[in-house]
Amino acid sequence: MNQMTDARLNSKQTTFEEIPLIDIAALVDGSDPRKVAREIGVVCEEVGFFYVGNHGVPRALTDAMHVQAKGFFARPFDEKNKLNVVNSGPTLRGYIPMYAENVDPENTRDFKECFDYGAHCDEVSPFFGANLMPAEPAAFSDVCEAYHNAMLALARKLISAIALSLDLPADYFEKLQRKPITIQRLLRYPSQSGEVSQKEIGIGAHTDYGVLTILFQDRVGGLQVRNRAGEWVSAPPLEDTFIVNIGDLVQTLTNDRYTSTMHRVINTSGVERYSFPFFIDLDFDATVETVATCVSAGNPAKYAPYTCGQHKYRRFVASYTHLKPIEA
Repeated sequence: MNQMTDARLNSKQTTFEEIPLIDIAALVDGSDPRKVAREIGVVCEEVGFFYVGNHGVPRALTDAMHVQAKGFFARPFDEKNKLNVVNSGPTLRGYIPMYAENVDPENTRDFKECFDYGAHCDEVSPFFGANLMPAEPAAFSDVCEAYHNAMLALARKLISAIALSLDLPADYFEKLQRKPITIQRLLRYPSQSGEVSQKEIGIGAHTDYGVLTILFQDRVGGLQVRNRAGEWVSAPPLEDTFIVNIGDLVQTLTNDRYTSTMHRVINTSGVERYSFPFFIDLDFDATVETVATCVSAGNPAKYAPYTCGQHKYRRFVASYTHLKPIEA
């Protein structure tokens, strides 16, 4: 790894055990979901990030996504740019060129390009509508749809475990996720060389906006998670796992019991890095307020209720250059 010019970018290189690995087979097959829920609850309190193994998603599907992502990003810029997110209106899906999104705009330019899509919807509204998909190859849309569906099913399992970990019914959050906002993202991070500083890295330090993120990353690595001591801890690739982290909405729902953790990506590997984060939130108009099991007379709610869509759109306005003139 190249020497960083900003001391704050020095990361603590660790083995994967420092981001805990949870075997979720008993959650996926239903044999002992409460055991898995207890493990997830502890990790959500202490780390906010964890690997999941035995998740039930076929390796062939992640391999197929990798092939399609590499093929898409290898296309000429003009071809990709016909699918630019600015052409999707309030749906906010499509191709996002280099520097068009910056999650830490006061400090960093994000050195990445993206492609976002979600579940197809005929009615257009913020975060919902049709996808801007390339016409060819047909396999691109087919693989993307299959992958989104697999991630949605896995996310619902994990969210049921989070509910159980909070002494709530497994289906507690379903009433808030009848039609949740979901975004499946394809990411390409070029490698950086020479002097690298916080001014421009793969993706700047941020927390995720929603409920849950499920991330596939290739073998290159570069993800870093900030621990409570302020150290940046490496989250290296681990074969046949996903990395899961909770977002801002869960921190609100749990009254800060569970942590939405700061993270970033720095790729100085010498090769391109590809990753596929799946984001799931609540319904657009769902009210986000602390659950009853996380408040008491001595620990009242710290957050005033707000709606999921308002929160997410406000975060998008702060990150996307083409949304800057629009009032949140």
